[in-house]
Amino acid sequence: MSDFTVFPAIDIRQGRVVRLAQGDAARETIYAADPAGTARRWLDAGAAWLHVVNLDGALEQPDALNHRALADVLAQAQGRARVQFGGGLRSLPAAALALEMGVSRVVLGTLAAQDPASLQLLLRRFGPAAVAVGVDARGGQVQVSGWTRAAEQDVLPFCLGLKQLGVETVIYTDIARDGLETGVDVGTARQIASLCQLEVIASGGAAGLSDIRSARQAGLAGVIVGRALYEGRFQLAEALSC
Repeated sequence: MSDFTVFPAIDIRQGRVVRLAQGDAARETIYAADPAGTARRWLDAGAAWLHVVNLDGALEQPDALNHRALADVLAQAQGRARVQFGGGLRSLPAAALALEMGVSRVVLGTLAAQDPASLQLLLRRFGPAAVAVGVDARGGQVQVSGWTRAAEQDVLPFCLGLKQLGVETVIYTDIARDGLETGVDVGTARQIASLCQLEVIASGGAAGLSDIRSARQAGLAGVIVGRALYEGRFQLAEALSC
């Protein structure tokens, strides 16, 4: 990923587009009933990538509706943009199936932390451009299982290990900021990029265009925008022009 990318987020729960505050399923805001329509909205605004998350999969809840929604989003994006997809991809077959459906890049969290051998196999089979690792942190420690459990690994050593496995791209999320519009943790993201020599996409807390500018100026690979975009703090076209 040579260019800075703004990723509009489409978080899907029970077939609807939602946002959670700090990953808490009890603090949900519903924004749309039609993920495909939401995808079309961001595509029409010029998005080159969509960041899609299966929240039910991440929380180990029934997610058949979300898989159908993903297929609809992929149909909208075909020939127009690429799709980055994560949430509940905890086995090599699950990740491979998503890629075979047409997802351009899968995002692995729990699998990467608990089964590095499968992560390596996936990297060898599909290439590092098709695989990103979600580094979700609370208090400097990596979290897994839909952010419900600590992996007992600190962020920087974990990211150094990912680099050694052949990972090129990580998505760093400060859970304490996610969904609260308190600003992106650009400092830690930049530290990961510099010390671990990884492409880092920052996620969590984007509140305005200044966060996007800061992420770009820090040399990050991109930023994911969610709640601030849905609540009209700025328009996607404005973010893309940054």
